Amino acid sequence: MNLIAKSLVGASFAAILAGPALAQTWDMPTPYPDANFHTVNIRQFAEDVSAATNGALTITVHSNGSLIRHPEIRRTVRAGTVPIGEVLISLAANENPLYGLDSVPFLATSYEDAFALYQAQKPALEEALAGEGLTLLFSVPWPPQGIYAKNEITRIEDLQGLRFRTYNPGTGRIAEISGATPVQVEVADLPTAFATGRVEATITSTSTGVNSTFWDFVDYYHDTQAWLPRNMVFVNTAAFEALDEATRAAIREAAAAAEERGWQLSQEDNAKSRAILEENGINVIEPSEELRAGFAAIGEQIAGEWAEQMGPTGTEILERFRAR
Repeated sequence: MNLIAKSLVGASFAAILAGPALAQTWDMPTPYPDANFHTVNIRQFAEDVSAATNGALTITVHSNGSLIRHPEIRRTVRAGTVPIGEVLISLAANENPLYGLDSVPFLATSYEDAFALYQAQKPALEEALAGEGLTLLFSVPWPPQGIYAKNEITRIEDLQGLRFRTYNPGTGRIAEISGATPVQVEVADLPTAFATGRVEATITSTSTGVNSTFWDFVDYYHDTQAWLPRNMVFVNTAAFEALDEATRAAIREAAAAAEERGWQLSQEDNAKSRAILEENGINVIEPSEELRAGFAAIGEQIAGEWAEQMGPTGTEILERFRAR
């Protein structure tokens, strides 16, 4: 962040700790554009908090990485530079494999399965965040992930050598196993990356394809439904506990509503975005059986690696998920 931004959010956080009697403004960095359903949902969450507290707490949403870049949001909330933020959970999987569970390919490939996986993971997720001085408020999934590419991909071998955009350890591992060339690119930079040839393929949601007008750069979307990665909204625990009980309750109530609304918005956005991709000339196709089989094999390998990294906790989470 620049010095002006640091001063603004620092002053905001100081006001938080000054006492619950004062009206407060929380700056909330988020990674995605205003039109994205995650941002729409979070803005409604902020409005709900302001209404429920009669303006005693105002949350100012800074979208599209305009205040803090996506990879830095969790660290700055943890440090208390800002009190609240939103991130893609799996962005932190290199630090703790628990954060990568929702992005294990072909483990949970429907909204029903993804919600069950979230419930199985949630106690451990809350505990991990608590250890960082963070409190989970809610978590919302992206639509199922598919492959965008300039050419049709019919088997895993077609990925070999392709410059493949990665955004977390899970997508990096897919690139490694399949023989693709991993290229780390943030969502906001994807149009330029495709236009310049820095990226030739990516695995992401229908929503991202629409937000980034992928039809300007690619011709195919393979609806692999590989996994449903989730975002999470969390708060600095010290800031949260400095609030009075009524304000904390208002935030939790607004968070519960945002989580329920967000899961529904994700499903609606997936259907709408898929249609928009087709309307703009992208060939939306079902993956071949050979491609499905290749991804399933990669998924089994990555799930096994994840469980081995996590140890007994990982085994317990997977058993709870599979026994639902």
